[in-house]
Amino acid sequence: MTPKKAADHAPARPTTATTAVTTTEEQSGRKPWKKKSPVEVMLAQIDRLHEDVQKKEEELKQAKRQMQKLEEARRVLEST
Repeated sequence: MTPKKAADHAPARPTTATTAVTTTEEQSGRKPWKKKSPVEVMLAQIDRLHEDVQKKEEELKQAKRQMQKLEEARRVLEST
């Protein structure tokens, strides 16, 4: 026996829009969309990639420093 579906239930979402859509900058808090040229898109991607590489290089430097400290500790422990 399978339970019967109730046909008299209202849909979960109303079919008509009940909220007002605002497009002004003050009300939405967002900047207006500005179309970028393909050149601007590529330059932005290059800038983001440069920033990402710099962050990863800094992380690598920190990891190398930590590895050196641990290797020194290892040498001290192995020598005793």
